[in-house]
Amino acid sequence: MANIKSAKKRILVTQTKTERNKAIKSGVKTAIKKVDAAVASGDKAAASAALVAATKAIDTAASKGVYHKNNASRKVSRLAVAVNKMA
Repeated sequence: MANIKSAKKRILVTQTKTERNKAIKSGVKTAIKKVDAAVASGDKAAASAALVAATKAIDTAASKGVYHKNNASRKVSRLAVAVNKMA
């Protein structure tokens, strides 16, 4: 453990931000899995609804700095392609 007050504070702040980022990333992963599951089951309506939710979660993560904007854009694009390929 650090002895300097500012170093102690940095440790606490880093822990808080790490927990926040983990929670946001976990939510994004869950949303992506829901889209993939709906696509695999062939349910177009459920896939479209899940895609909207996943896109919102990914965009929120990007705006909070958890994901780079290009990374977020790539994730959304791949999900959209998967949903649009459904017949």
